[in-house]
Amino acid sequence: MTANVAVETPRADAPDTATPVWNDPAHDVDTRVAALMAAMTVEEKVAQLFGVWVGASAEGGEVAPYQHEMEEVVDLDTLLPAGLGQLTRPFGTAPVDPALGALSLMRTQARVVAANRFGIPALAHEECLAGFATWGATAYPVPLSWGATFNPALVRRMAAAIGRDMRAVGVHQGLAPVLDVVRDARWGRVEETVGEDPYLVGTVATAYIQGLESAGVLATLKHFVGYSASRAGRNLAPAAMGERERADVLLPPFEMALRESGVGSVMSSYTDTDGVPAAADAALLTGLLRDTWGFDGTVVADYFGISFLRTLHGVADDWAGAAGAALAAGVDVELPTVKTFGPPLLAALADGRVDEALVDRALRRVLAQKTRLGLLDGDWSPVPPALAAAGVGSAAAADPDALRGSVDLDPVGNRELAREVAEQAVVLLANDGTLPLRQPRRIALVGPNAEDPHAVLGCYSFPVHVGVKHPEIPVGIGLPTLHEALRREFPAAIVTVAAGCSVDGPETDGIAAAVRAAREADVVIAALGDRAGLFGRGTSGEGCDAVSLTLPGVQQQLLDALLDSGTPVVPVLLAGRPYALGRAADEAAAIVQSFFPGVEGTTALADVLSGRTNPSGRLPVGVPRGPGAQPATYLAPRLGQATEVSNVDPTAAFAFGHGLSYTTFAWSDLAVVAAEAPTDGEFALSFTVRNTGDRDGTEVVQLYLHDPVASVVQPVQRLVGYTRVALRAGEERRVRVVVPADVAAFTGRDGRRVVEPGGLELRLSASSAAPRLTAAVTLTGPPRYVDHTRRLHAEFDPHRDPEADPDAPDEAPGG
Repeated sequence: MTANVAVETPRADAPDTATPVWNDPAHDVDTRVAALMAAMTVEEKVAQLFGVWVGASAEGGEVAPYQHEMEEVVDLDTLLPAGLGQLTRPFGTAPVDPALGALSLMRTQARVVAANRFGIPALAHEECLAGFATWGATAYPVPLSWGATFNPALVRRMAAAIGRDMRAVGVHQGLAPVLDVVRDARWGRVEETVGEDPYLVGTVATAYIQGLESAGVLATLKHFVGYSASRAGRNLAPAAMGERERADVLLPPFEMALRESGVGSVMSSYTDTDGVPAAADAALLTGLLRDTWGFDGTVVADYFGISFLRTLHGVADDWAGAAGAALAAGVDVELPTVKTFGPPLLAALADGRVDEALVDRALRRVLAQKTRLGLLDGDWSPVPPALAAAGVGSAAAADPDALRGSVDLDPVGNRELAREVAEQAVVLLANDGTLPLRQPRRIALVGPNAEDPHAVLGCYSFPVHVGVKHPEIPVGIGLPTLHEALRREFPAAIVTVAAGCSVDGPETDGIAAAVRAAREADVVIAALGDRAGLFGRGTSGEGCDAVSLTLPGVQQQLLDALLDSGTPVVPVLLAGRPYALGRAADEAAAIVQSFFPGVEGTTALADVLSGRTNPSGRLPVGVPRGPGAQPATYLAPRLGQATEVSNVDPTAAFAFGHGLSYTTFAWSDLAVVAAEAPTDGEFALSFTVRNTGDRDGTEVVQLYLHDPVASVVQPVQRLVGYTRVALRAGEERRVRVVVPADVAAFTGRDGRRVVEPGGLELRLSASSAAPRLTAAVTLTGPPRYVDHTRRLHAEFDPHRDPEADPDAPDEAPGG
């Protein structure tokens, strides 16, 4: 069905005397969209609902369709007269100079506009999980490092910088962030997540979205929902979870992001839950997402996800059936390229198997999005800001040779920001006083990540994701190794390097040389961890799932040999997931954890080792004591904790939220305004945090809620708020927090979210295993049912007391 709206349909033989309604910003979005839809043929409608995977020309020419083993050949000349919804990864498919990539995209957009009778541009999307995933762009720390900062404000700044770079070259949408909550650390995509707690994931991911969209780039929530709960941590496996786990653990980050960011797009997950694939789940994509939560943006399919309804899930018997199922569920756009939404869908529309009203529903959302982005405005130009700044006014006038090298996607400001994120994400797990290193004379730098420049990169960074396929092309960004960073930070020290072993190989013949180097040194820095990759080409990343959480290859054997050397050993992890460290958890002199910290990661690590930076990172995922206790997170009920009736102890060696500093903090003087509040009320707490050490530092205050008696089983505790408190040596701060009763809500037996009366504990903690102050409070009155409009945050007041310190800054960084 199409809207019954009077429109002026352009005619090839008629003079252009009036601006069509859809090109006129004076009209509201709905009016413009309805007018355009009324003028479109079925073929033109469907063409807006798919993308084509392309690669930019290295010489600045038009893009070419990307050939992929899962795709068929695409003929742009045949497709474009009907229009085109999206261009998939014009920058992120092959290495291309950013300016020439922008020129290539500009020329392609001009071709798209000229080919279809309404002049509708395509929406260009790219990956941006750890920075704009293109050649020469800054590679920031991976999302697991964002979580380790416990600093949404910093993540927001980073995302804004990423968005500005993308928008400058003509990209409209970024396929990030990942809001999946870690349920099993063996899953290969743990590095892409923010962590194992839904509140941390929600707050940090929401900040990322706000930053990206502040630059005019659409963010995309993914993967909706359940991907991280796959059985045995295997990629694309069915999800194993009940309705309450889904409602209380996996959905809240998406709910928070939708409420607080105005995000423009959601990506459906590959997984199926209790037999229903997410891409064909109308209750999820329409009932919950749109009807209940009010989302009005686009739902895009994960790459090939609609085809998988036939090939992997078996809920459709042909491509048309897959297309119809996805449209009926609420998917609007097929990515990465046309398959089921092409001729199969058109045939199904012609014979009545698929209702055209479903196409219209999706099209309305797609065109509304393009309208809001300005793509339908009559004065829209394909020239992106970066080329306009270089004086390019049209495709014909552009000189590729003159443009080459004129667009810098890795400027000094980006790298400074990347370094700030990396520094705040470094987690000091253990320390017997060895760190910070004080003028060591001899350092043994041992391990497979000692001299690998790629050791700081996640699987969706361009050099790992795409660059490895083009070894003849330079990396495009500076990637100092840990060896280089240590030599720069400790210029007077003799640094001896020995790999000892590879990341995941079985060879042990290098261990003896590594031990000799250790015995001759004052301290051993053991650079261990992962190699990011895709589909089995790495030890971490998409399709790189782990059998257990033992360090890959023979790294644990190397680490144990180093511990036996008699020299203090400091393992430094450059990894995409947490690993059990065996004896080292108790015997290492210190342990430093980083999660693929990006281009400035080794510099940040060296600064922490020397003490130039006082570490303030906190674990976004627990580090296991043993390698086989998965799946296990701190969000476990009593039966999920260590018990006397099982020989498997899932207790973490280092708990969620843990992290040490080179200074010390004392917490005291807890005050509770009232120990009782109604189920629609709130509690107000205040307490003092003092830096009792001799150097400036940052404490991360974490608030956990413990509900000892509830109508359904609850986790022993869960995070409901946090704040960073920066204190000078000797300084103290009175910290206040308001805790609404709503944060105690959970999904009850009848499927409704409820705040129940009864006793609670509010635990002010340095980690999930380190409560400092506990307030026993009580909710009174009848049970209260709440919905998606409930209050989501325990609200910290990060301000100093002006009477106590009138000259102090107003706010702690990241508060």
